[in-house]
Amino acid sequence: MKSITLADGRMLDLSGPLVMGIINCTPDSFAVHCSSLDEAVAMARRMIAEGADILDIGGESSRPGSNPVMTDIELARVIPVIEKIRTFSDIPLSIDTCKADVAEKALTAGANIINDITALAGDPAMADVAAKRDCPVVLMHIKGTPQTMQSDPRYDYVVGEVSEYFEQRMALAQSRGIAVDNIILDVGIGFGKRMIDNLMLIKYLRAFARFGRPLLIGLSRKRFIGDLTGKDAAERLNGSLAAAALAVSAGANIIRTHDVGPTKQAVTVAAAVREA
Repeated sequence: MKSITLADGRMLDLSGPLVMGIINCTPDSFAVHCSSLDEAVAMARRMIAEGADILDIGGESSRPGSNPVMTDIELARVIPVIEKIRTFSDIPLSIDTCKADVAEKALTAGANIINDITALAGDPAMADVAAKRDCPVVLMHIKGTPQTMQSDPRYDYVVGEVSEYFEQRMALAQSRGIAVDNIILDVGIGFGKRMIDNLMLIKYLRAFARFGRPLLIGLSRKRFIGDLTGKDAAERLNGSLAAAALAVSAGANIIRTHDVGPTKQAVTVAAAVREA
């Protein structure tokens, strides 16, 4: 598992941990968001300059308690951003959506990867889009929905239960024509997880190596870091870097972050120590 093939046929090298910059084109994301096309494009330029390997473009917040938005609103938020980025950069772009129509139009506009927090469960047509376009798809674990996921989630053994979920969703994906080589897995930190669940998933991330697929993890400025440190979202960079370094040491291939430059440094050092 040294690389993965993007929707446009290019190979994405996975030999070192990659940094995925988050561009939230929403008014209500929990941390950093962009309220205009110009803001989103400026953020993309800055992240590229700081060394981002991938940019993840989203037009619907998935923070705890958030509500879904209409497809036309989501499209209006993300498609112009993707099209504009494609005028100056060929950086791999991920579309963060659970709607098949948004994914299809984003791929046509220049996106290369589908990042689906519902692991193909949110829209029955999503698997067909991913299979037809032969593109990488991120399957994330979530317990419930963004509206309900933090309403007293419970696990007997979170690592085992997330593993079982991955087995089921990978089987579904392959039955719908998605090549196993196109699957990326995300344990879903903060998506229907208690503090201890998040910590266990980071600590034992290497357990998911058995699937032989790239592991993506999103830790940036998450609430569990605030619960541990007493800091609000704007002040959680240091905790996020610590978590990212630990995740890389435990086998993460892709780190999704709001803070590309500092995270790039942290994961580079963590990976060097891991491989020494």
